[in-house]
Amino acid sequence: MPEPSPGPLTPERIFNTLNAYQQTAALKGAIELDVFTAIGEGAVTPPALAERCHASERGLRILCDYLVVIGLLMKDGNRYGLSPDAALFLDRRSPASLTSTIRFLGSPMLTDGFQDIAAIVRKGGTLIGPEGTLAPEHPIWIEFARSMVPMMAPAAEEIAERMGDGPWKVLDIAAGHGMFGITIARRNPAAQVTALDWLNVLTVAQEHAQVAGVTGRYRILPGSALEVDYGNGYDLVLLTNFLHHFDVAGCEHLLGKVYSALKPGGRAVTLEFVPNEDRVSPPTAAAFSLMMLGTTPSGDAYTFSEFERMFSHAGFSRSELYQLTRSPEQILISYK
Repeated sequence: MPEPSPGPLTPERIFNTLNAYQQTAALKGAIELDVFTAIGEGAVTPPALAERCHASERGLRILCDYLVVIGLLMKDGNRYGLSPDAALFLDRRSPASLTSTIRFLGSPMLTDGFQDIAAIVRKGGTLIGPEGTLAPEHPIWIEFARSMVPMMAPAAEEIAERMGDGPWKVLDIAAGHGMFGITIARRNPAAQVTALDWLNVLTVAQEHAQVAGVTGRYRILPGSALEVDYGNGYDLVLLTNFLHHFDVAGCEHLLGKVYSALKPGGRAVTLEFVPNEDRVSPPTAAAFSLMMLGTTPSGDAYTFSEFERMFSHAGFSRSELYQLTRSPEQILISYK
């Protein structure tokens, strides 16, 4: 139960929640105007920002004050500064800049799925067509592959570090941008990676493999992960941000194919938002269920015990859960 309020109740939480869409809009607008980079470069007053961002002084003053309110900027007199989060993730000059992610996370192809939550709840799944974002060759996954690399790169590095070194034969399912398999190949000169996804998405993964210098050890397998023949003899199968799109039956069908594709002693590596058993904590992982309700017919954010059962039913001997240090997501390592 929530703690009782220390004073009289006000509608402030309700008011702020109903207006919370403005936070998304303000952040998206600030990225488009390059406000964070401008401040990082020294344009810290409304007149200087107006000149640098080619926008009105009044508009920038109001926008920047709002960004101070939501914690992305700081203010001293009439001068603005970047919060630590903004300096690291929103200044385009930062190696960790996430500004490109707004093209996927703020895309109408994604956000339109949440225009009528009541109707989604009545139905129990997405209103974006019968398959939601899982429709074959859906263009949203090209945008995902092109824009989400900065957000996924730290997790890819941590997974590669945890897997260690070896002449791995790797299958990267729903590879998208390809960075999870590519990172393992880059760190392991003898590793061979097969990337499975829709052909239009794999074109982007191939571009990233070329930049990383691993094209000679990087092959593609176009098609649906639920239908295509994986082959066999893999040391590692990567399931990154994929299982949450399906119901339990769909996951177990997929995991049965993964189990068959692995060699004895092989490992399946799953990256997911994994809520605690109460399904309301930690907040970021728990809230991901709503994303699946709005964009898929039957997907969900699964708890570790639910994942354990699914992997066990598919034949895996055990699964281990690890929290990543540079991501709100967790990884499961499941052993054949």
